Amino acid sequence: DNLHAFLIEQIKDFDECISALDNFLLFVDNWATCDMMAPKVLGKNLSILYEKIQEWIKSEHTYTVRFAVVTLMKFFMDERLDKKHLNLLLRIKSEEYYINMAIAWYLATALSSRWDLVIPYIEKRKFDKWVHNKAIQKSIESYRITKEQKEYLKTLKVK
Repeated sequence: DNLHAFLIEQIKDFDECISALDNFLLFVDNWATCDMMAPKVLGKNLSILYEKIQEWIKSEHTYTVRFAVVTLMKFFMDERLDKKHLNLLLRIKSEEYYINMAIAWYLATALSSRWDLVIPYIEKRKFDKWVHNKAIQKSIESYRITKEQKEYLKTLKVK
């Protein structure tokens, strides 16, 4: 599977890559294979990629949803990060550990990237308790969050 994922990453045509991903994602059964895939060609058409992410997020397959969240994080962070991305993640309701961990990872990364945009979602406890607390934990462990931000985040943990 990892070799297959690596070969998909080498595809240079956007549409061909999307098709290969659609065919392969249903067979992905672990986070490592899922997270290793970040075909550079996906960055060539971000509007269509975002449409695909929205489609993948609705999947019943754990690792297709996780791939969507991780792909959103890889291609739509920093200046591309938008409230619509956070709101998209709010629509995911899952008990799956690997989906929820991806959302928490996304939030921690987003906090380090665009604190002012993301912190209101944490302050208002928009995400479920586990994701909320895990995002805070991952942020506190990050070297990209300031000491002051870490101290503030600690006050936002849900008991």
